Amino acid sequence: MSARGNTTATRQSCYKCNSITIAIALTLSPSAFASGELLQLPASTVTARMAQEDPKDVPISVSVISGEQLRTQRLDTLESALRTTAGVSVNSSGGPNDFNVLIRGVGSLYQMSMDDSSVAFNIDGVPVSSRSLGFGTLDIDRIEVLKGPQGTLSGAIGQAGAVNITTRQPTRELEGYVRGEVGQKGQFLTEGAIGGPLSDRFSGRLAVRRAGYDSWIDNDQTHHPITKPRNEAYRGSLLWDLNDDTHLLLSAERQQTERATNSLVLRPYGSHPSLDLTPGLFDDNDKTTERYTLKVDHDFANSRLTSTTATGTADFTGLIAYDSKLMGALYGTPSEFWVVDKSFERNWSQDVHLGSLPDAEVFWVAGVAASRNERSYDTPRNTYGTSSARFRDFTTTTYAGYGEVTFPLSERLKLTTGYRHSWDRKTYNGQYFAGTSVVDDSRRLTDHYGTGRAALSYAITPQTNVYVQLARGYKSGGFNDYASQVSDSAPYKAAVSKAAELGFKSTTEEGRGSLNGALFYTRVHDDHLLGYDAATFATNAFNADTRTRGAELEGSWRFDQGLTVAASATYLDAKITRGVQGIQAGDVAAGNRTPDVPRWSANLNASWKHPLGSIASLGDTTLNTSLNYHLVGERAADPQNHFNLDNYEKLDLRAGLESKFGEVYAFADNLLNQTYDTYGFYSEPVAYGGPSRRRTLGVGYTYQF
Repeated sequence: MSARGNTTATRQSCYKCNSITIAIALTLSPSAFASGELLQLPASTVTARMAQEDPKDVPISVSVISGEQLRTQRLDTLESALRTTAGVSVNSSGGPNDFNVLIRGVGSLYQMSMDDSSVAFNIDGVPVSSRSLGFGTLDIDRIEVLKGPQGTLSGAIGQAGAVNITTRQPTRELEGYVRGEVGQKGQFLTEGAIGGPLSDRFSGRLAVRRAGYDSWIDNDQTHHPITKPRNEAYRGSLLWDLNDDTHLLLSAERQQTERATNSLVLRPYGSHPSLDLTPGLFDDNDKTTERYTLKVDHDFANSRLTSTTATGTADFTGLIAYDSKLMGALYGTPSEFWVVDKSFERNWSQDVHLGSLPDAEVFWVAGVAASRNERSYDTPRNTYGTSSARFRDFTTTTYAGYGEVTFPLSERLKLTTGYRHSWDRKTYNGQYFAGTSVVDDSRRLTDHYGTGRAALSYAITPQTNVYVQLARGYKSGGFNDYASQVSDSAPYKAAVSKAAELGFKSTTEEGRGSLNGALFYTRVHDDHLLGYDAATFATNAFNADTRTRGAELEGSWRFDQGLTVAASATYLDAKITRGVQGIQAGDVAAGNRTPDVPRWSANLNASWKHPLGSIASLGDTTLNTSLNYHLVGERAADPQNHFNLDNYEKLDLRAGLESKFGEVYAFADNLLNQTYDTYGFYSEPVAYGGPSRRRTLGVGYTYQF
């Protein structure tokens, strides 16, 4: 077979493989354990730099969550997957439309707009807004979490890191699965996927999911859950092998979430959190996202050309409510207040890059990218009508050129360097109602900037690399989505970061185990902070400097008899280094802790696959268990450090019986039955936030073919 034919075969096999790396519970077949053979771990690949690479050879920290881990640990949303990733914090206070993700303590102190994310999100190579994500892990092959500035390939929104999501692609063999679950508190899930060849050159795959649950927060007026969210997701993909060198992949995806909301509950929550609200307030809450992608790969003799064209939409309607108990504590008037937010986002992106082939001696990639985002964020009405309505329209156009190369300086020493230059143009038009008067506002912002990194890596042994990296990150300025009047809409500044990292990556020679570690330091100038006045509901944009230093250690080991243990520990010292005065919720003092960032966090997973032999008509059976432990330390609730969110422990268990007819399993989430904070707010004189779901039990069934 020719070199190009080998490359094509590699790509086809990669479509089927699950990436395996640090802190992942690896699984082997029951027959292997029964025979007592010592098997090599499967080959591992990541596409962190737009090409297939061994994660050990990538000079940055990468945590990978495999599709198998998503299934066995029941990580059915991107939020739940990220919460169990070392060094990652998630604040989901805005319900399905607002996820503030911090990596290694770096991220917006409070997000100011729909594009104010410090973490880049990419689905199959397509950049998407954090609020455009359906956040459902339907038919996912792997999730790669890249830590530290990713300005070379991800640009301005990669200041803290990047999350690359790879969906399962069509294969040349018929394969698929079905899965169903039912549990307490109205939990249910049904999903399935099927894929395979359609002809000599065409392959396809279709995946669907429907899931839901009852809120664990009750309504005092009905004594029933305040809402019952439902989610539907669909994805179809078509792969066309034009010839051995050229491949075209077309995919379409739609996700819809109904009746989901954030929950603002007066603290302390008590053993049974509840809200006092008019029933049915959240019935019209809806978020629908759609994404369409065309990806073309063509292999030359020594390089690969990739073109990715994508477009998508996100349509959101959500009602946010302050219940009578919270309003009474805040203002002494126990009557509910609610506001309706509506947003619509349409985006288009084009990326063309040329890069080295897999296993090339010199890694390199160079490309150009363009994107345009048009969105609205409106507040058409609240409890008192439409007299204070607000309508805001935004556009962002970005062009960029980028490149990165890793080449050997000696047999063991490699140099990596990369640079990206971007040009932004942003516009904003607003219309504000105050009774019968209307005020119009219009602004424009342009910027250009460079981001990139340089790294040295040294192979101590064929299985162990050490590396050092310096990187510059950037997060664009913009306009406040939440402006309630013209004076709130002044543009906020861009944030600039500088980061240093020293780390190592190692695997054992026989493939039983792996160990990664890193020390890191990041300074951010003019990070983004939203000031909010609970008395007037006014918001303002502020900037503050932060500093983070810390350490991570991740490892896994496969024992005999089917037991695999994976663990990680993270230490973060994240502080605000420049104070800010004049914020409605209170001044932010230098030395305050960065919100939502625990000093200590840890994860432990123990997976055990034990063959039980042949049982009657079931045939060969296997006991499949997974125990997951997640520890999160105490963290500040807000930049003012008004109060801290307590530390918590979360223990999840899944135990199943596999046979030729599939797997039947039972699960227990939050086995320790802790009610912990998912986020917190403070408005003089009270604190409020979102309590977690307590212990829930359920059963499920899955069959793979």
